[in-house]
Amino acid sequence: MRKIDQSILISNIKQLFMNAAVSLDSKVVHALEEAQKIESFALARSILGKIIKNQEIARNEDIPICQDTGVAVVFLEIGTEVFLDYDIEAAVNEGVRQAYFEGYLRKSVVNHPLERKNTLDNTPAIVHIKQIPGDRLIIHAAPKGAGSENMSRLAMLPPSAGVKGIESFVLETVKLAGGKACPPLILGIGIGGNFEKVAILAKTALFRSLDDVAENQTDRELEESLKELVNSSDVGPMGLGGATTCLAVKVNSYPCHIASLPVAVNIQCHAARKKTVIL
Repeated sequence: MRKIDQSILISNIKQLFMNAAVSLDSKVVHALEEAQKIESFALARSILGKIIKNQEIARNEDIPICQDTGVAVVFLEIGTEVFLDYDIEAAVNEGVRQAYFEGYLRKSVVNHPLERKNTLDNTPAIVHIKQIPGDRLIIHAAPKGAGSENMSRLAMLPPSAGVKGIESFVLETVKLAGGKACPPLILGIGIGGNFEKVAILAKTALFRSLDDVAENQTDRELEESLKELVNSSDVGPMGLGGATTCLAVKVNSYPCHIASLPVAVNIQCHAARKKTVIL
């Protein structure tokens, strides 16, 4: 067994969120730059240029990419040979608290959906835990902004809807979002499972590398068709038109009931902030 001290987990959570808030993944930056090169609509090209410049300033001056520094989402993959003798979620929340204070990040979490009293430290985080083989602890962290999250959707389609039904629902979701989700987007698509599983599938899809492809051929083909469909919608950067509505589509699937076709669309804005560390 391998023990990972509480202080190490807290410190890594803190650093992940502080770094994610100011430093956009290089693959996302590259995708934005490539999109700008091929974008024919002048306004869209200009907006992409400003987005690229914004992330450059954020990184160089160590300031947040966006004023919405999000709700803290954490996925922990804990090895079966890892020993943790403390409250894992409490440690995660302490790391988040430190990050949002020391990083001067906006505290955006309220104590109750209706009472709306700010918790003043951006906790509690949304924590998901998965067991994996071995002695590693993998931490995936993302400050998820409300603009894109608010425009995400879930549907329990009939199996007869098939691929066309999924495509229609995804396209409808993107069009309804318009500029509110701050495109160009990254779309996490979950299909299968059940009501709660499909949402998790869509969320975890956003943690995939921007340049990977789905392992399953059907999912790969759906990623390609959805990206083409969404980019033909003319929603464009910030919803003002153009050929760059999304940078990538990631599809995660799971077995489901014979009577169900669950579909979830988790939208990520162009400030696709996420960081991962392996302990």
